[in-house]
Amino acid sequence: MQVRRFAALAALPVVTSLGLVACGQGGDDASESNPTAIVSIEIAEPQHLIPTNTNETSGSQVLAALFTPLVSYDEANKPVEDAAESISSTDNTAWTIKLKDGYTFHNGEKVTADSYINAWNYGAYAPNGQGNSYFFEKIAGYADLQSTDPDDDGPQTAPTPKANKLSGLAKVDDLTFTVTLTAPYVDFKTMLGYTAFYPLPAAAFASEGVIADGFEEAPIGNGAFKMNGTWQHDAKIEVAVFDAHPGEKPKIAGVEFRIYQQLTAAYADVMSDNLDVLRTIPTENITTAPTDLGDRYATSPASTFQFLAFPTFQEDYSKPEVRKAISMAIDRDAIIKSVFKNSQQSARSFVSPVVGGYREDTCGASCQFNAASAKTAYTAAGGPATIKISYNGDGGHKDWVDATCNQLKTNLGVACTGVAEAKFADLLSKVEKKQDVGMFRMGWVMDYPSMENYLGPIYTTKGSSNYYGYSNPAFDALVTEGTKAADEEAAIAKYQAAEDLLANDMPVIPLRFGQNNFGYSTKVRNVDIDLFQRIDLHKIEAVS
Repeated sequence: MQVRRFAALAALPVVTSLGLVACGQGGDDASESNPTAIVSIEIAEPQHLIPTNTNETSGSQVLAALFTPLVSYDEANKPVEDAAESISSTDNTAWTIKLKDGYTFHNGEKVTADSYINAWNYGAYAPNGQGNSYFFEKIAGYADLQSTDPDDDGPQTAPTPKANKLSGLAKVDDLTFTVTLTAPYVDFKTMLGYTAFYPLPAAAFASEGVIADGFEEAPIGNGAFKMNGTWQHDAKIEVAVFDAHPGEKPKIAGVEFRIYQQLTAAYADVMSDNLDVLRTIPTENITTAPTDLGDRYATSPASTFQFLAFPTFQEDYSKPEVRKAISMAIDRDAIIKSVFKNSQQSARSFVSPVVGGYREDTCGASCQFNAASAKTAYTAAGGPATIKISYNGDGGHKDWVDATCNQLKTNLGVACTGVAEAKFADLLSKVEKKQDVGMFRMGWVMDYPSMENYLGPIYTTKGSSNYYGYSNPAFDALVTEGTKAADEEAAIAKYQAAEDLLANDMPVIPLRFGQNNFGYSTKVRNVDIDLFQRIDLHKIEAVS
């Protein structure tokens, strides 16, 4: 993340720096709440709406309305049971999950152990091509559900895997199932709050292991809201309160997730009360937003990490020396001052300050601005004469990408251009196909609160969000050793050693950490965004 991640990749926000924390409120406290109102919330076009294939923040925002996770997180980022009655283990390898009784899907089907087992098996089975498949890797039997194309000529030539069901999943009764991992993992319960682990109803499948046509256009979940109609691509997604939901009741009747291609248009709509919630303040409006919106401008902690990624599989960017020189040629602090008006924090590490194990300046000299050294190193390494930086045009990134290109032109003596893709989903699709997009903007919102989530999905060889072809067996081994550690302290030591290898290899350039920076109309109050860049749909209220 969510980047919820990538896991969680999305059109990530222009966000405020750490320390500028304020609670989102809004609306007239004296006005009565209107439980029959529909509120409108800005999102970008999701890439997918199947839980095991959704790893960007706009899609995960919609799914957070439609599904209730096994666990959510308290103020200390510790997991607490939500749809689960209990999640227990004596050895961090064999886990027992008991479900709360009374949950049904929006079509009336009872939520059972099979709802999770079937969904997870579908997500883990390689031929299904699910972007979150990686998250099931720790469950016994995952390897047997994988297949490798010997000719690398497309999935249609890959052999059929040995199995289509995870051997580590076993049903005990309708409300209980067990999960056996291939090795101990201390953060497994924490992991279960992620989108990939949502359940699916029987109606999701046309046959065993095959998603029914049209299901993604109108997903059926177990959450507090249900679909109202179908996904109107590039326009909107509407949800309505699901009255039979046994959990906490929302204070509104529904949500219109309104899809914008340009954040500036959404900002204008929030200013004129034509949009209720803008999750991201555009760069162009950072300076004026406090005046424009008054107390309807707010910030909250976030787990966002913005970076530039290299296609390491391309010859131009295959050398760490080239990658380090480019990083050294970027003056992060100057861009934050000129473009972001000091509203973000420079990143010189690969994990966010919000998770345990964070250390400052882990990428060392490569993240310290030094134009002379950068040019010398770049020339010696034979860096390309032309640099292209691709980014999603629906995320408010043009200004800082242009500023970065200007620095690279000046400090490295190269030609540099920024290239906008209309949507983040378009950029991801090109990257996945290894089309020539040059360097590309990426961002991460954590999937679950663990240092491992900033390392495993993004940089391990088979990581679900490793879009840049980075592979270091020593790094993979350290991350794996961390996941098997007996306690959090021992795990963090391994993760930090793995991060040190990233600093040496530099597959990406850390740029910025931030916080949520958002605004809302006069028609809503109690607006809050969590660490995963999702509006809390149980808190928000409409006012009469």
